[in-house]
Amino acid sequence: MKKLLFMVTILSLTAFQAEPTLSKKERKTASSFLKDSEKNLMKTLGNLTDEQLKFKPAPDKWSVQDCMMHIAASEKMLWGMVDQSIKGAANPEKRTEIKWTDEQVMKNLEDRTNKVKTFTPLEPLNTGFQNIDEAIASFKESRGKLIDYVKSTQADLRSHVASLPVGSFDAYQMILFIGAHGNRHMLQMREVMADPGFPKK
Repeated sequence: MKKLLFMVTILSLTAFQAEPTLSKKERKTASSFLKDSEKNLMKTLGNLTDEQLKFKPAPDKWSVQDCMMHIAASEKMLWGMVDQSIKGAANPEKRTEIKWTDEQVMKNLEDRTNKVKTFTPLEPLNTGFQNIDEAIASFKESRGKLIDYVKSTQADLRSHVASLPVGSFDAYQMILFIGAHGNRHMLQMREVMADPGFPKK
């Protein structure tokens, strides 16, 4: 009997340790958000002509192609930051520095009321992409890997907090941040396409 109780206890502890660190709801929220972001971005690009892709409302403004190159490069850079944070030491004590809820990360970041100048390496001409096809291929590969990661990771994402110029976010929120960043520049694409000078087909 004692041996049976011992085995039950061991199995219970093992099951407890194997519990996923993200809830089903968190996984579904993040994966759906990332999928929808990708779907809407590709829909926005549609079948634009080369002239439309490269149109700039003004010399100092980005084109649709510029936005896509920036999104693709940022996707890699932001995930690199998240991955580095997760592989580093957990710092749950910094959770007190987090000011935004998950919902606010998804909504506030894509708000284009406040314009922000990007880092020099992420400017379209510095991304290394030769054309929009390369940028799209890179984006799809990165986004696919990120969605797969969200669905399967057992990492304690909530206990790894990163500090950015716009605030502090845990690793889970940083994944939402990546999707929201894509949405932000998708809206920028639509602004370009709404410009009176945007080429017709």
